[in-house]
Parts: sequence; structure tokens; C-alpha cells
Amino acid sequence: MSKEIDTLVDLLKTSNFIVAVTGSGISYLYGMSRLKGSITNRASLMNMLTPDYVSAHSEEFFTMMWNAFLEATFVKGPSKVHYQLVELERKGKLQGIVTQNLDCLHTIAGSTNVIEFQGTFADNVCISCGEKVYDYNVWNEGHAPRCPKCGAPLMPSNFASRPDASKMQKAIELISRADLILVIGTTGFRSDEYLSKMKREAKLVQINPSPTMFNSIATLNIKEPAEDVLSEVLLKL
Repeated sequence: MSKEIDTLVDLLKTSNFIVAVTGSGISYLYGMSRLKGSITNRASLMNMLTPDYVSAHSEEFFTMMWNAFLEATFVKGPSKVHYQLVELERKGKLQGIVTQNLDCLHTIAGSTNVIEFQGTFADNVCISCGEKVYDYNVWNEGHAPRCPKCGAPLMPSNFASRPDASKMQKAIELISRADLILVIGTTGFRSDEYLSKMKREAKLVQINPSPTMFNSIATLNIKEPAEDVLSEVLLKL
């Protein structure tokens, strides 16, 4: 792997605008469950991720979210990979992160420019009056979060829906400026909506032990765990 690490370090040193694209792979490894895997019927799952279900079963919805995402967020906290990406940013070698993850772990770790295009537990809406609550800590109070205005349940604004148009536009703007893109722990969920805007001359490096749709377009494929790769990279930067 040493040759691949040296190549990646050279790319990081010579690139001016670097963006990481991350997915659920960096979270599942550290205690999160696959929500779909816990419910066998997809139709049942999609019915649960709706305002009607949350209104009638707010505590059940909270328990489902806690078991799938939030316990790992608030009890275990960010993984080593999340902190390694923060360190890359502090070294001036990461200008932003585009992620499908809802878990807020990039922000909790300290990353400052995170585009969570699929929604986030930090962006919530009241299912009754539409009040917005921008605080992931409302999910860490031991019960379903409630609207501060009317008391109805809250749920993430874009949960189980198409990405927020403004967030996707920010992701596109970030990707379109990059001359190096690091793909870590994602198989490419909705990637066609933003990676199609990458510059022709931009380089894409994938760090993932398993093959994905990016294998054929990556300048460099490193088939090793991201925390091992980034540990060596940070020592050489």
C-alpha cells in the first residue's frame, strides 16, 4: 500500500481545492445499524418515515431513530475517520465534505463545511406548524423531540425524500470547484446529481475495501480501510 499512499500524498500536496465525498460506510463501522435491514418490508419502512406516522407514533419513531443512528452519534461519537478528515482540513488539504449521512458526526467532529444533501438531524421541522429547529441536540433528551411553539413532534426536514434543492446545489458548487475528490465509504448514492459536474481534469481517489461504481472512473483505488490509509497520509503531509 505504500506506493498508493505516496501517490495520494502527492495528489494532496499538489491540489488546490479538495472535497471529500462520504457515505454510510464510515458510520456503520462504528456502531450504526442499517435501518432498512431492521425492517423487512420496504413499504412498511417508507410508511414509517412520514409525518403521518411520526404524528401517530412519535415515540416509536424516536426509538427507531435512536437504535439506527442516534445512539452511535451521542454515545459513541465520531469515528477516527471523521477526526482524520478534520485534521486534513486543519492542514489546508480539505475544503469541504459532501455526505449522504444524516448523523451529524462530521460537524460534531469539527468539520466546518459539510453539505448533508440527504438531510440531517440538525435540520428539523414541526409536522404540525412547520416551525424549523436547527439543533441536533433535540434528539438527545431521551424522548421524541417536540416543537417549541406548538408541542407537536419534530422530524428531520428532508428525511426519506429527495434532497433539499439548495443543499444539492451547494454540493454541486463544491464539487465543480474541486481538482481532487476523495470518495470514502460510499457506493455512490445520488452521486450522478453532483459528480457529473466535476471538472474534466479533476482527479478522483476512492478509499474503500469493497468495489463500487467509482472503480472505473477513479484515478486511484485504495482497497484498504480509510482509517489506516488516512493515518499514513497524515504522517506524510
